[in-house]
Amino acid sequence: MPNPRIEPLKKVLAIDPNDEVAWFGLGKAYMDDGNWDAAVESLESCIRVKPAYSAAYLALAQSLQKLARLDRCREICRQGIEVSTKNGDAMVTKNLEALLQTIG
Repeated sequence: MPNPRIEPLKKVLAIDPNDEVAWFGLGKAYMDDGNWDAAVESLESCIRVKPAYSAAYLALAQSLQKLARLDRCREICRQGIEVSTKNGDAMVTKNLEALLQTIG
């Protein structure tokens, strides 16, 4: 059964395609469903709308790892570390660094 959060978030985005919180929520909902391709698409949209959204980089990197898209995953980890460090989001930075070490 698809995640019940997906359709309401899509409706929000139909009204405001620049709602980074809705893009992030949609990406996380797809992650919960194991729909990694859709998660990547939504999280990339989140970052396009708000490039300083630290948590979106972590979720995107995790989704890319699940798809074995490791080169892109490394790239997103590095970008996310830069953004999260600038934002003072120490936990996101720590998690991105750990993920980067895991994939090499």
